[in-house]
Amino acid sequence: MIVLGRIVAPFGVKGWVRVHPFGDDPLSWKKMPQWWLGTDPDGSDWVPYTLTGCKEHGKGDLVAAFAEVPDRNASEAVAGYYIAAPREAMPKPDEDEFYWGDLIGLEVRNAAGVVLGKVTGLLSTGAHDVLQIQDGDTERLIPFVASYVGKVDVPAGVISVEWEADW
Repeated sequence: MIVLGRIVAPFGVKGWVRVHPFGDDPLSWKKMPQWWLGTDPDGSDWVPYTLTGCKEHGKGDLVAAFAEVPDRNASEAVAGYYIAAPREAMPKPDEDEFYWGDLIGLEVRNAAGVVLGKVTGLLSTGAHDVLQIQDGDTERLIPFVASYVGKVDVPAGVISVEWEADW
């Protein structure tokens, strides 16, 4: 499952929810007839929900409606749930785009071939995303921008970066 975002609050009285997406182009998700909701992003409690409405709301957020969430009380009950979809249901990313879930676990190497660690997560800072790299007890935060990130090779499991080990 690819975690897409999180329901942050009810929206209105007719069961709509406000969604904070994790990534770009969340409006493309409305092409998927089902979204999966669960309380744990790494868990196995995903339950399919039938999407009945989805639109942009404000800066980067969405509002969505599900057949299984008919009113405000039901939307309050799913507040805080994560939203996910199976990989095969997701739109294919462009050549230079990646799903966050595809980057987790990739090895990060600098131009000298020094292994800096593995990607354990990503942070969305508003200006740009940031790779969280773990190497034993050392954590590195590397901006996920072209000036620092060279090549992302998901099949090979490697991200090449312009970053020194002592930075």
